[in-house]
Amino acid sequence: MNVHLEKVANKAERKKIRSLYRRAFPADERAPFWLLARKAHRSNVDWWSIYDGDTWVGFFYVLHDNDLSYVFYFAISEQCRGKGYGSQALSELKKKYAGRRIFLAIEQLDPAAENYVERVKRKQFYEKNGFTDLHEKLREANVVYSLLGIGGTVRKEEYKTLICNWCGSLLARLVRMEIVS
Repeated sequence: MNVHLEKVANKAERKKIRSLYRRAFPADERAPFWLLARKAHRSNVDWWSIYDGDTWVGFFYVLHDNDLSYVFYFAISEQCRGKGYGSQALSELKKKYAGRRIFLAIEQLDPAAENYVERVKRKQFYEKNGFTDLHEKLREANVVYSLLGIGGTVRKEEYKTLICNWCGSLLARLVRMEIVS
């Protein structure tokens, strides 16, 4: 396995990512794809394709502010799941962002949720890969997530600044995206 990250560079990659994005994330957890693509060229965004050699296997979309990196989206294509690509991709990401605080949001563990078992497995996957529970909740639109991270906590003000720098203060006011207690 030769997993590496490359900046998303062409329409063919964006087309693969858009397709996987729509399959991997429920509609209420997706930002408009056109917005992701438009904002991807900013200096505070890294949009990575994940490759094994020449084979595309998934993507990361990461937002940055100061020493903070938010893995906004991460997905491995269905045919590549369960083969170690996710762990290898996270390892590569951690190397790229060594010395930074990295965090991500997962669906909170709600035993009443239809996909509860999947949520537990997802949390175990991230914990196996070095992420710890930050004991914070994040509300994005109408969905509440649990935060996991590496390298330290994330303060509410830091998250707010990160999101405002990415989407702009107007959009940040229209869509609630905040760390909640």
